[in-house]
Amino acid sequence: MLDDLPPGVSVYIGPLDGPARHTRLPEQTHYAASTMKVAVLAALHRSGADLDAEVPVHNVFASAAGGMFGCTRDYDSDRGVWERLGGTVPLGWLAERMITKSSNLATNIVLGHVGLDAVAEVWALAGARHSVTRRGIEDYAARDAGLDSLVTAADLAALFTAIVTGRLGPPDAMVATLLRQERTEDLAAGLPEGTRVAHKNGWVDGVRHGAGVVFPDDAPPYAIAVCTTTDLADADACGLIARVSAAAWERR
Repeated sequence: MLDDLPPGVSVYIGPLDGPARHTRLPEQTHYAASTMKVAVLAALHRSGADLDAEVPVHNVFASAAGGMFGCTRDYDSDRGVWERLGGTVPLGWLAERMITKSSNLATNIVLGHVGLDAVAEVWALAGARHSVTRRGIEDYAARDAGLDSLVTAADLAALFTAIVTGRLGPPDAMVATLLRQERTEDLAAGLPEGTRVAHKNGWVDGVRHGAGVVFPDDAPPYAIAVCTTTDLADADACGLIARVSAAAWERR
């Protein structure tokens, strides 16, 4: 299943209660892209914040390198949060858009509420060895200072496993949000229609990741993470992740 994958592709597949069944470069680090939003979600739920509380929708954030920065509307995959700019919305609504529509603006607002230290604690509690969230989305000053967010396939699988098994707090609300993921062009595309999968993807030029937990009706759930840093076109990278996902399903 993994022998013919191109360089720059990492894979972790395994049950929630045991060792990995298939891996390929599982400890190799990749730029996190939007997969870091899952750790932000877990940090929010661990914080005990009132998800019904109304919070301002703004676009001015403290940079991890000092100073301030903002997001770019055209770079965001979700326009819905931008339509509320200057108003208020429930904190939980922002968390939902952060995951299901991969809203960058929502992510930075939520991250501002929980803080980078809380996200670091989530990674540590999940048992991550190499993954870090060092800045918000489009914090280019921090990026230029070497503060990037990184993930590995093994750490993403560990994070999703920790969420689903309750090691990061009551799982139901987090899992329900992840099950409502609307971006289904990679990991979910390799699964039979209707398969329950709590997942998140991430993408920028040259990077496409998909990670989550699959819940078959006829087998125990399993974690899967596929990280790609390649020169593939995004559609081809999506197809590659779907192919690995389909192969994992066949071997469930």
